[in-house]
Amino acid sequence: MALSPNINVMLRAAEKAARSLVRDFGEVEQLQVSRKGPGDFVSAADHRSEEIIFHELSKARPDYGFLMEERGTVAGKDTEHRWIVDPLDGTTNFLHGIPHWNITIALEEKDEIIAGIVFNPITNEMFRAEKGQGAFMRNKRLRVSGRTIMTEAVFLTGEPRRVPAEQSLFFDEYSAVQRAGPSMRRMGAAALDMAYVAAGRSEGFWERSLNPWDVAAGSLIVKEAGGMVGDIDRHQNNPVKTGNIVAGNGALYDELKKLLKSVKSGKDAA
Repeated sequence: MALSPNINVMLRAAEKAARSLVRDFGEVEQLQVSRKGPGDFVSAADHRSEEIIFHELSKARPDYGFLMEERGTVAGKDTEHRWIVDPLDGTTNFLHGIPHWNITIALEEKDEIIAGIVFNPITNEMFRAEKGQGAFMRNKRLRVSGRTIMTEAVFLTGEPRRVPAEQSLFFDEYSAVQRAGPSMRRMGAAALDMAYVAAGRSEGFWERSLNPWDVAAGSLIVKEAGGMVGDIDRHQNNPVKTGNIVAGNGALYDELKKLLKSVKSGKDAA
C-alpha cells in the first residue's frame, strides 16, 4: 500500500537519523573501557539525531511546531500541528551497547495524535500507524495478541525515576501484577514496549511519569492494532498528557488496569 506524505516525511527523517546513531552505537563498545566512559559521547549522539530529525521535518513541513526531548517546545506558524520527537529512546541501553533502542516521531493535530512511527535501526523494524488506517511493521499489518488468560501473558513495564515515593508505588504494582501470574519484562525503551504490544509480542504495558515523546507514537500504534490505551488512574484520560500509561490487548487491558488502580487506591488510603 502507498504511504501517506506525512508517514513518508517521518520515515525519511528517522532513517537519516538512524544512520548517524548506528555509527555512534558501533563506537560505544570501545568507549566502555575508557576512564571517562561513554556518557558524554551518547549525549552527543542523542543531540546529533535530534538535529537531523529537526532539520528534515522542518524542511518538509516548515510551519509545524515541535515538542522534542532535547530542544523542548518550538512554536510553529501552524498552531494546529506539531511533531513530538524522541531522537533516542532507550538511552541507557544504547549507553551499555544493548541493541534495544529506537527513534520515535509522532504528529499531533489539535491535541490528537494522528500519525506515529517507532524505529529500531538495529533490528530494522519500523512500526507505524495513522489514525483510522491501521498499524504496520514495514508492510505487515499489526494485530494485538489474542491471549485471554493472565497466566499465559507477558507484560512489559518500566521503572520510574529514582524518587522514593514513585519507586515504592512501582514495586508494589509490579508485585501485584506478578502475583496474578503473567511473565514480566523490563526492556528499557517505552516506545518499543508499546510497539511490541501492538505486534502481539506482549499482552500489556504500563509505566508512570513518562514524557509525551515517550508515548505519543506508541499509543497510536497500539490503538490502531486493535489494542486499548489509557491513563492508569483515570477513566479514558489522555496518557500522552498525564504520562501514566497502561496499554494492552482487548482481553487483558481491563484486568491489568484494575490491578494497578487497586494498588494506587490502597496506598492513597493508607
